[in-house]
Amino acid sequence: MTRTHRLIQMMETLRRLPAPVTAQQLAGEMEMSLRTIYRDIDALRGMGAVIDGEAGFGYTLVEDAALPPLAFEDDELEALVLGLRDVAVIGDPALARAARSALAKIKARVPPRQAHRLQHAVLDAHRFARPPVIRIDVALLRSATWDEVSVRFDYEDGQGRATTREVDPLGLVYLENTNMLMAWCHLRQDFRVFRLDRMDALARTGNSFRPRRVPMLREHLERLRKERMACEASAEPRAAAE
Repeated sequence: MTRTHRLIQMMETLRRLPAPVTAQQLAGEMEMSLRTIYRDIDALRGMGAVIDGEAGFGYTLVEDAALPPLAFEDDELEALVLGLRDVAVIGDPALARAARSALAKIKARVPPRQAHRLQHAVLDAHRFARPPVIRIDVALLRSATWDEVSVRFDYEDGQGRATTREVDPLGLVYLENTNMLMAWCHLRQDFRVFRLDRMDALARTGNSFRPRRVPMLREHLERLRKERMACEASAEPRAAAE
């Protein structure tokens, strides 16, 4: 294996494995000595790759814009096309534009044969019944979720009851017929799932709940998993949404 090939393989391994990636993991994946791993990490950093971490703690690939673009297998490319076209259909306006822009960037950077394959992909995504109209700025909601900042909004539940909620947004779920927000509700003092099309007057509060989003989301998902298993066992489904 040439040094160039080895460095490209290391970049792909850093992208693929959950961060942080230890030197021992890299050595096992690439069948290299730890000494070679440390030397190649330093080489990649010297070439412009931003790799956070150090020996004993693991490495996280932050940015590699200065390196050659990643090559895709044909199946990987088709998976990207299908996923991005689906996002262009079901995503909020900002996310849909981002999906179309990402497709254009991928087409400009892959080899000509794959660019043709992307342009005339055999896979596509359509939704004959689109989700209900969403009145809030979903891009603002996504931003607050990443920033781990609470949001406030007016909400009308399935029975038409109106409330004002302040929640810690944990994640968004795009379902076939509706889009949902998973959150910790300050009013109910519990996890709740809110339909985006029933939300209005969304605003950030400025109250941070960092760094609890990831563990809270894991707990919420685990609770939903247990509720689903209980429903399946009893054959009596229950609604988890507000």
